[in-house]
Amino acid sequence: MSFFGQVCPLGTKGPYQYVLMLSRYQGKWLLSRHRSRSTWETQGGHVEAGETPEEAARRELYEESGAVAYRLRPLFDYVAGEPGNMDAGMVFAVEIEELGPLPPSEMAEVRAWEQMPENLTYPQIVSDLLGAWQELQDKE
Repeated sequence: MSFFGQVCPLGTKGPYQYVLMLSRYQGKWLLSRHRSRSTWETQGGHVEAGETPEEAARRELYEESGAVAYRLRPLFDYVAGEPGNMDAGMVFAVEIEELGPLPPSEMAEVRAWEQMPENLTYPQIVSDLLGAWQELQDKE
């Protein structure tokens, strides 16, 4: 089986199963490390029943980073999975102004990085998201 991911225009791939965030804090990328892994990842997770993607993004961002003050902006949709079994997500840009303590969760720690580290949990997804984010930045 092979992984497939594709960036799509915002609002074109719902209903959404998950959200992903590209988070910046003090001019650096803010990544989280799951307790059961040694790799780093962007914040994100599943959209719960009855939640909008924005509500899910706010919940997941807090749970996985401790962010308490931030600006959240939807960027684009992302579909990922294996051919024939694709899930749709909404991707957000986040400018974090204040971090509180990391709440008890599956995350062990958060860290700010000047550039993305080599040891990412989902390197292909991060590469796709950063490329699409950069294209949007170039157009603005």
